[in-house]
Amino acid sequence: MYSYDFRVTGYPFRLYSGKDALERLPAEVERNRAQRAFIVCGRTVSRKTPLVSRMRKLLGERLAGVFDEIDKDTSRSSVMRATEAARSAQADLVIGVGAGSVIQGARIVTILLAEKRPVEELVTQYPAHGPAVSPKLLEPKLPIINVLTAPTTAQNRAGSRMKDDATARGMEFFDPRTRPVAIFWDADALLTAPPQLVRTGAATIWCRAVMNLGAIGDNPLVEGDRLQSYRLAAGAIQRIADPADPAPRFDLCAATLLQNRESDDGGDLFARHWAMRVAYAFCTALISVFPRIGQGEGYSALMGTALRRLGHRDPEAMARIATALGMDGVAAEDEPGRIADRMDTVFRALGMPTRLAELGIAREGLAQVLEVSLANFNADPKREFVRERAVLEAVLSEAW
Repeated sequence: MYSYDFRVTGYPFRLYSGKDALERLPAEVERNRAQRAFIVCGRTVSRKTPLVSRMRKLLGERLAGVFDEIDKDTSRSSVMRATEAARSAQADLVIGVGAGSVIQGARIVTILLAEKRPVEELVTQYPAHGPAVSPKLLEPKLPIINVLTAPTTAQNRAGSRMKDDATARGMEFFDPRTRPVAIFWDADALLTAPPQLVRTGAATIWCRAVMNLGAIGDNPLVEGDRLQSYRLAAGAIQRIADPADPAPRFDLCAATLLQNRESDDGGDLFARHWAMRVAYAFCTALISVFPRIGQGEGYSALMGTALRRLGHRDPEAMARIATALGMDGVAAEDEPGRIADRMDTVFRALGMPTRLAELGIAREGLAQVLEVSLANFNADPKREFVRERAVLEAVLSEAW
């Protein structure tokens, strides 16, 4: 049943998609009255693909500089160096070129350029008791243009995360002023991403799309976002093996944009049923404790067990997912297991792990994964996980 009491928030941006979409980049820079655009990216994009060289030619004298050392973890040290490089270049517009880590890094650069307080005063605080507190970041920010090399939900969000080098702690920023003025889905840019990166991203996007089908009580706009996101992700995930075909990559970009729009349209970004909340918390912790593991691999190794162990807690959500997956006639008590089996089958077809043991990590490290998960306030805003510690520990053990 829909809820008809809701609020929708829209954020303006221009989206350029298709073959040679980047040819519109100079005009977009000019539209934002920028004279000193600054590119933020990673080494692979800059040094092993022709993409940044292509952008240099397109922008000419309007390009003030390039920082190409944002790393996989969006480390604090790399972001600080990028900020200093942008400041030295007197940047008046920032272009993020890459996927999740780089796009988030570009946003943080604009925050650090504008805000004069210490970093620790700019990040979201998580009191032991009570909701998270995000400081008001009121200084005007440089405009941001995002050029995607792989599908990512980071493309138009306001939240960003970097990893502190010394403590490995995640530092989160929230600033609506860092939403992009423009996004580019260029065919050649998207084809620079290796198949492995696209595969892990596709697994994440598809997993979230399936789980979001179980959300209850959202409005009809959110329902449309979720159904179309699932349709696009389910179709694309079967076609990503061809490294020369940009079509599934475009579809996954669209699916992630719709997943973001769910929140703007009044939906809950994390589909608050237990299986997804716990899998999200475990996956986030897993890739923090073991940085070499991709997000898609984390979800594929954890999701089946989370569904089998926790799905029964949210029978209405499981029924909605089962119906959307064409499982009509399945007994209610069997729905979580059948959904888990379906998802494991898809993951295996992609060559993804469906058990934690397949990730090549030490089982002893799961204790740290649990501890980090218990402090995931996005997944657990009401602090329910601490009371369920034994259950979460059992899920991790079973997922092994």
